[in-house]
Amino acid sequence: MNTDIKAVHFTLKDESRDYLNKKLTRIHNAENMIVDLLITLTRDKEFSAEATVNFRWSKSIHVRETEFDLHTAIDKLIDKLDASIVKEKEKEKQRR
Repeated sequence: MNTDIKAVHFTLKDESRDYLNKKLTRIHNAENMIVDLLITLTRDKEFSAEATVNFRWSKSIHVRETEFDLHTAIDKLIDKLDASIVKEKEKEKQRR
């Protein structure tokens, strides 16, 4: 799984990067199904956290969350991402 984390309009501090990496351990159970995980954190008036997941069966999902606090945005993003990955995993099992 290739993971790419980008920060736009601000510098991502090491503590926030470590926090994000710690939260990403929740989705490592689907690591063998994911080709790319692209995360973009943007700061305008509030923080926007977006993630795009590309699965090995050519399906991709995109989730987005907006919050005033970066860590809250990361928490909500990971919750949505985890739910979306589980849903896609179940769909793929049903196809087989």
